Amino acid sequence: MRRFSLWMKAHPAFGDSLIAGVLLLFDMGIAATLVDQGVSFSAYLAVTLLMLGPLPFRRYHPLGTSYLILAGGFLQLFSHGGVNGVPVRMSDFALAIALYTLVANTNRKTALIYLGWLLAGTLLWAVFQVGEIQAVFFVFLVFVIFGFSWAMGEFIGARRAYQREMEQRLVLLETERDQQARIAVGEERSRIARELHDVVAHAVSVMIVHADGAAYTIRSQPEVAENAVRTIAETGRLALTEMRRLLGVLRSEDAETQWAPQPDARGVVELAENTRAAGVPVRLEITGDVDDLPVGVGLSVYRIVQEALTNIIKHAGSGTTAMVRMARSAEELRLEVTDNGFGTPHDVVKVSGGNGLIGMRERAAVLGGEFEAGPNPGGGWRVRATFPLAA
Repeated sequence: MRRFSLWMKAHPAFGDSLIAGVLLLFDMGIAATLVDQGVSFSAYLAVTLLMLGPLPFRRYHPLGTSYLILAGGFLQLFSHGGVNGVPVRMSDFALAIALYTLVANTNRKTALIYLGWLLAGTLLWAVFQVGEIQAVFFVFLVFVIFGFSWAMGEFIGARRAYQREMEQRLVLLETERDQQARIAVGEERSRIARELHDVVAHAVSVMIVHADGAAYTIRSQPEVAENAVRTIAETGRLALTEMRRLLGVLRSEDAETQWAPQPDARGVVELAENTRAAGVPVRLEITGDVDDLPVGVGLSVYRIVQEALTNIIKHAGSGTTAMVRMARSAEELRLEVTDNGFGTPHDVVKVSGGNGLIGMRERAAVLGGEFEAGPNPGGGWRVRATFPLAA
């Protein structure tokens, strides 16, 4: 039934055709009665076609079909409207359907003009039926039907207008959300680029210092010069690695360069101590050596842990405990920050203007890693990141 209902909604002409078919069956049932009273069958058939034929197309061409139905009504009025005692034809309900269609799909001015024609035709029919007691009741019934059709058209039209407005608002909100996400990604990448720029600049400064020292001691102290040259080579390789990772990171031209020492993975210990001082117990588990991580990886690890612990302090609630795990292997570094609080994902997303998770995800992506964040099955929140370490 649900599929049939959805199909009917997608094909409204089918439902309108069913309505026209039902009215046609009732209309043909009284055809013989009218012919016996002197009504031309050809006129009767023309009225039927004019009033019921346009119904399947009323949603696609509401104004044109409505006036075709009105033409059928006036043809009926002048062909056999003056026959006293003529029963009401079921096709006359097409006039009420047309009025409803105009009210729901056009403007009130158009619908009022159409209603004026309907009332004029109804009063003219009452003149033809003068002396018939049932004519008074019929006119009252017609007014009630037209009033009900107008009210239904107003209700359906208002609901459709509300739905259209809601759909437009949803489209606008989705567009704004996507734009904000793109802006956040650009800002975060710009920040990452500045930090990596500082790292590379530091490496180049070290290379210059050691090069000057090697040039000064190359004759008097060749061992010192050799060590300086070796340091230059190692520093250059690290700087080249960071430069390669920097490719593809968008940086705004007006970004202000920030020359400041940057933290690394070793600073996670201090982060854990600061979080404990803030009232959230933190357990720290480190597997493997994280002291000599690539500078970009160490910086991203520090920032992700910093953001995750900040979210826990702000949103996890009282009585929360946190766990920070770092495990280094030859190929990758795995990072996980979990808590057992009762904060919601919506709360976490609001951190840092809604860009906290976006920033963490971008940091991992820039370095070729993976990132995921979500609720723990047993409660709380979990942040995971993986950074490749292979050359």
